Amino acid sequence: MQQDTHGVTPDAGPPPPSEPFDPARGIPVQRRRTSAGAAPEGSAGAATASGTGLPPGGGRAAHRRARAARRNRRRRLLKWTGGLGAFVLVAGCGGAYYAYQHFNNNITAVKVQLGNEAERPQPAGDALNILVIGTDSREGLGRSYGDEGSAGHADTTLLFHVAKDRTNATVLSIPRDLMVPVPDCVTQDGKTVPGESRTMFNNSLGQEGRDPGCTWKTVEKMTGIRVDHFVMVNFEAVKTLSTAVGGVEVCAAKDINDPDSHLKMSKGRHVVQGDEALAFVRTRHAVGQGGDLTRIPLQQQFISSMIRSVKSNGTLTDPAKLWKLADASTKALTVDSGIGSVDKLTSLALDVSKVDTKNITFATVPVLDDPADENRLILKQPDAGQLFSMVAGDRSLTEGAATAAPTAPTAPAAPGAASTAPASPTASAAPEAPTAPAVDVKEQRVTVRNGSGTPGQAQQTVDRLQAKGYARAATSANAPVTATTTVSHPAGKAADAAALATALGLPADAVKADPKLGAKDGLVLVLGKDAPAAAAATPSAPATEAPKDLQRVQADDADVCAK
Repeated sequence: MQQDTHGVTPDAGPPPPSEPFDPARGIPVQRRRTSAGAAPEGSAGAATASGTGLPPGGGRAAHRRARAARRNRRRRLLKWTGGLGAFVLVAGCGGAYYAYQHFNNNITAVKVQLGNEAERPQPAGDALNILVIGTDSREGLGRSYGDEGSAGHADTTLLFHVAKDRTNATVLSIPRDLMVPVPDCVTQDGKTVPGESRTMFNNSLGQEGRDPGCTWKTVEKMTGIRVDHFVMVNFEAVKTLSTAVGGVEVCAAKDINDPDSHLKMSKGRHVVQGDEALAFVRTRHAVGQGGDLTRIPLQQQFISSMIRSVKSNGTLTDPAKLWKLADASTKALTVDSGIGSVDKLTSLALDVSKVDTKNITFATVPVLDDPADENRLILKQPDAGQLFSMVAGDRSLTEGAATAAPTAPTAPAAPGAASTAPASPTASAAPEAPTAPAVDVKEQRVTVRNGSGTPGQAQQTVDRLQAKGYARAATSANAPVTATTTVSHPAGKAADAAALATALGLPADAVKADPKLGAKDGLVLVLGKDAPAAAAATPSAPATEAPKDLQRVQADDADVCAK
C-alpha cells in the first residue's frame, strides 16, 4: 500500500502526470476551459446556467455541501502552510541555538581575583575600559616561534577606553619593557604570588603563574584607571583573525627583512594574513631603532587597518564572512567571566562599534630610558600622569571629538599627575625644611612603604618622586600603620635622606638612621597617617590637554607606514 502523500488516499494512486498537482487539496487541479462562460464540469465553484450560483440539480443541500467542501479545502491549505511556517521557524531557531551554543563553547572565560574593592580606582560610570593583552605564549606552537612551550607574558598590552557617550575612544599602548611595581596577586586556583617592587611590565602575566587578573591589577595601580574587562589573544589569534577578515592592509616605508620575526616585505602596501600578519606585528629589529617602542606603531597600524577592514568590506553584512569572523574571534579570545558568553561579548562589541573610526586615537604611554638599565623604560612624568588623568576623566585625544563636560572626577587623581599633586604628603609642615644637598637623585634607590592606612598612597608618592627625578623609586609591602612619615637611611647616606625629605617637604626630624640597613641598601620612606591628608584636601581635576610630543595614530589614517 502506498503512503498517504499530500492528502492523496492510498487507493487513489498518484495524479496523472499530465495534470499539475495541488498540495493543498491533494487532488489534480483541473485545467480551465478557455471557451467563454464555461466552467469545469463538477467543479464546486461552477455556476449554473441560470446564474444563481447553485450547483445544478442539487438545490440548497448541494449548496451547503459545496460550501463545506470549500471550508475543508481552506483548512487543509492553512494547515499545510502553517506546518511549513512552523518547520521553517523551528529550523531557524534551531540554527540560531546551534550557533549560540557553538560560539559559547568556543569562548574561554577566566574568573580573575582583583583583591580589595576599596583599593581599586572608582568606577568610570558609563565609560568602558577594556584591557587587551597580547600574550607571547608558544604553548602548542612547536619550535617555529622560539621559546618552545613558553606560557607567555604580557608582550603587547592595550588599554582601550570608550567614552561614555560612545563618540570617541582612546587606546593606550603600554610598553612591555616598562619597569613597574607588580602587586600581590591571587591566581584562579587560590595561589598567592608575591608582588615585586620593580620589574618589567610583561612579567605581570605568566611569571610565577600570574594570570590576566594580575596584569589587570598592575594597570590599575599604575594608571589610576579602573578596568572593566579584559580580552587576551595569542599568536594564533593574530593569524586566524587576519585571515577571517580577508587580510589586513599594511604599509612599509622601506624594505624589511627581519630574520627574528621571519618578515620579508618590500617597500609599499601589502595585504597580510596568517603567518605574515603575525610576523608584521612581531617585527622590531628591522624597523626604527630596533626596540619595543618602534614595534608599537606597527601594531597600532595593523589594528587600525583591521578595524577599517571589518567596517568597510561588508564583513558585518555578509553572513558567511560574519560567521567566519565570529567563529575565529570566539576561538581566539580568552576573556574575563563578566563577558564570558556570546550575548555579553556581543553587547560589548556593539558598544565599541558605535565609535566612528576617525575618532579612535592610539597613543603610547610616555616613557624614558631607565637610568639603571638602558634596555628598560620608566614612566615619563608628568606626561604619563597627565595622559592617565585625561583617560580617567573621559577626555578625548581626538581633535574635534566630543569630550566630557568639566565635572568633579569620578576617579581618584591619576597617579603621577605631579603638576597638580601637592608637593608635600603632610597636612602641615612643622619646622621649615632645610635646603636640599646636592645629590644625584637619578641613581638613588628609594623604597616607599605605606603605613598611612589609606590604600594607594605609596604608588602616588612613587609617581611624584619619579616626576622629581627619583627614577629608581618603587613601592614595597605595606608598613604597620604609623602616625608620621619618616625617611630611614643606612650609615653614610644622611645627605641623601635629607635631600629626599626636602623634596617631599618633610621636616628635618623626619630623617632617621636605621642600623638595620646595610651599605648597599637605599633609602626607606614610610608614609604615616599624615601623608594622605593633604592629597585628599586638593583633589585634582582631569587634565584637559594631551602631553606635548605624544606619539599617536588615528585609526582612520590609511597613510601610516612602518619606517
